[in-house]
Amino acid sequence: MRKLYILLFIPLFFGCAELQGIATQLPGGAYGVSDTEIASGLRQALDFGIDKQVSKLTQEDGFFRNELVRINLPPELQKVDKTLRDVGLSSLADEGLKVLNRAAEDAVKEATPIFVSAVKGITFNDARNILLGNNTSATTYLNQKTESQLYAKFNPVITNSLNKVGATEVWSNIINKYNSLPLTNKVNPDLPDYVTNEALDGVFTMIALEEKDIRSNLAARTTDLLRRVFGLQD
Repeated sequence: MRKLYILLFIPLFFGCAELQGIATQLPGGAYGVSDTEIASGLRQALDFGIDKQVSKLTQEDGFFRNELVRINLPPELQKVDKTLRDVGLSSLADEGLKVLNRAAEDAVKEATPIFVSAVKGITFNDARNILLGNNTSATTYLNQKTESQLYAKFNPVITNSLNKVGATEVWSNIINKYNSLPLTNKVNPDLPDYVTNEALDGVFTMIALEEKDIRSNLAARTTDLLRRVFGLQD
């Protein structure tokens, strides 16, 4: 049974060059599935597993309309949001939230090449350790291997995006209105850093969701090849 679980985890992590070598170690022939089919199925699962979830987040409202990853205000500004809504400025508060999420959607477009590089670099020893972990251990590994690179890519994109969509002006307006209210203290959080970290959390949340789905949900195997290959682990 342990060998069969390999079929589920490996597709999230191995590049095409390594898949055929791995496939020869799996029990394909005995179950009526050839090594070539297993390798192709793993490549297909890689495409569906990472690209599908990352591409969702790059679309307009990919963050803003997704309750799992929507970026809300940092703690320092939650009182700003509440105060604005209390005084009838809900539309302004909503616009402030939207521009933060738009910046994240722009930044995630930079993630795919970094994920592909990380996937190709995983060794069999890495995979063995991952297989013995929990149902999101693959995602955790990918997080550890890519987080610093992703931050370096995301942060300047988010900074530029916040400027592009007028976030600087929006938030200046919001904060100025808040600070003009009686009995309030000035707030000035580092919004690009906050949004960058929230965007990273969102990316890995969605990849973890897909990892769990491939493990447990037959309906997630949307092609005949995936059904044949991943049927070996049932």
